[in-house]
Amino acid sequence: MVKQKFADYEIGYFHVDITEVYSEEGKLYLFVAIDRVSKFAYIEVHQRMRKEEATSFLKNLIKAVPYKIHRILTDNGAQFTYKYLKTKKVHDFDSICKENGIIHKLTKPAHPWTNGQVERMNRTIKEATVKKYYYENSEQLEKHLNDFIRAHCPSSERYETEQIG
Repeated sequence: MVKQKFADYEIGYFHVDITEVYSEEGKLYLFVAIDRVSKFAYIEVHQRMRKEEATSFLKNLIKAVPYKIHRILTDNGAQFTYKYLKTKKVHDFDSICKENGIIHKLTKPAHPWTNGQVERMNRTIKEATVKKYYYENSEQLEKHLNDFIRAHCPSSERYETEQIG
């Protein structure tokens, strides 16, 4: 069996996704981004997972990353793209990418493993937080997320969670 060489990627290729978590207050959404090369991680906690939260997250990600983002990979959710909707409108997420010289790539529909870096990060985050600990509110969860990211993703020193209602 011939082993394939692992592809080389330039720093600045981010995998982005949304995952659900729960506190005593109810359902929350983690917007998660991880760089394919440096493993720089950025997370925000939101009460909703709409286009508005996704675009705000992208703007904050661009500010938080200490280097140029050149590519973002997301799934095909309406929070990120209109590609599979019957509209000619340009999605705000795509507009922000274009304004910042970022290529917005999409996973193949119904193939979440295509975005495996962030899917694995979601699982790791959940295993270290909501699957082990009880949170009375989102502030407790955010504090623990900050501590977790600082401990396990040292390249994410500038990381801070944000909750936007």
